[in-house]
Amino acid sequence: MTIDVVVFDVLGTLVDEPSGLRDAIAAAVPGTDRGTATDLTGVWQAHVAGEQRRIVAGGRAFVPGHVLDAEAAAAVARRAGVGAPQVVAALAGAGARHPAWPDSSDGITRLAGRFPVVGLSNASRSTLLRLAAGAGLRWHLALSAEGAASYKPAPEVYRLAVEAAAVPPDRLLMVAAHAWDLRGAAAAGMRTAYVDRPGGDPPGAHDRFDLHATDLTDLADQLTRTGVRPC
Repeated sequence: MTIDVVVFDVLGTLVDEPSGLRDAIAAAVPGTDRGTATDLTGVWQAHVAGEQRRIVAGGRAFVPGHVLDAEAAAAVARRAGVGAPQVVAALAGAGARHPAWPDSSDGITRLAGRFPVVGLSNASRSTLLRLAAGAGLRWHLALSAEGAASYKPAPEVYRLAVEAAAVPPDRLLMVAAHAWDLRGAAAAGMRTAYVDRPGGDPPGAHDRFDLHATDLTDLADQLTRTGVRPC
């Protein structure tokens, strides 16, 4: 492979979205135990994922990710039986507060010493700004699906990264913990690297990704060992 740019998914790949949501829900909704918070996290994620699919399929006009997060917060509040406006307001910001995985910062730093590093996320621009600040993420460029008025795995979202890099798509390496995301990137002509994360979407029997890594440290090691470098 010749790789000029490394492109990272963010939610679930660089930050621990399930834990961030669970902790925010537990803090915002009085008396919520861990099991209930986990169930409510599932409500949040199901709403966002379902609405993103509906937008990609043309069943709904595009709205940015923070709008879907606000809807998800309202759905969580309804399921929890909480109507207090201050609780809903506290929940609405949960989508922008997720901890980084322990290897994310050092892994990105290592890779950024050799390649331009891009974040490509379904999160909105405003959410990406706050996620990066809160989780200590440093990249050379952050791109939101908001720029394509759609969501991954729609091809126009991956084209944002290809156009920004100004190189053929097979010179970009898409890194994600979600097989569905990597399938979309591969369909757009990009190289692919799967990173194993708790709560991710593991590859299926028929997936053929270019690299498989246990974490970003392992990914950086693999790229070093194989001599992959920018052209």
